[in-house]
Amino acid sequence: MRPNPVNLLPALLLLAAASGAAAKSTDRKQPMDIAADSSDMLLNDDGVSKICGNVRISQGTLAIDADCAEVTRVKGDLTQVTLTGAPARLRQVNDNGEPMDASAARIIYFTKAAQITLSGGVVIDQPRGSMRGESIRYDLNTGRLNGGGDGSRIQMRLSPKPEGGG
Repeated sequence: MRPNPVNLLPALLLLAAASGAAAKSTDRKQPMDIAADSSDMLLNDDGVSKICGNVRISQGTLAIDADCAEVTRVKGDLTQVTLTGAPARLRQVNDNGEPMDASAARIIYFTKAAQITLSGGVVIDQPRGSMRGESIRYDLNTGRLNGGGDGSRIQMRLSPKPEGGG
């Protein structure tokens, strides 16, 4: 049997769903398009499958650009999705029409912990503010962002709430 990039779809769909608690709710109902220069896929339940080279993933307002995307499965369960690049980028619009742009050398989604870790020149920009640092963790269950604590510093800019806005 020949490996098929479609086997990577469930993992990437989970990443798309997890890319932000405030992501546009209709994005998950849209088709996902994936393009890359090459793939190295496993059909069994354990191991790492990769797509590499100019990786582009889009689904609704979600756009991902990376050098490589790796999906790790253990006993058939998705355990981790890793995006790498110079930098890897995630862009998405939330239900309020506000864009979010995140970039880092490495973006890892840990499925069981429901956490995303961004490392290496992390930049997260939203209309309400921005955050920069070498390491930022996002807990999808609580919405908590943790940055720094690894000897590096974080920088934030918080924009004032618009007058008369929510």
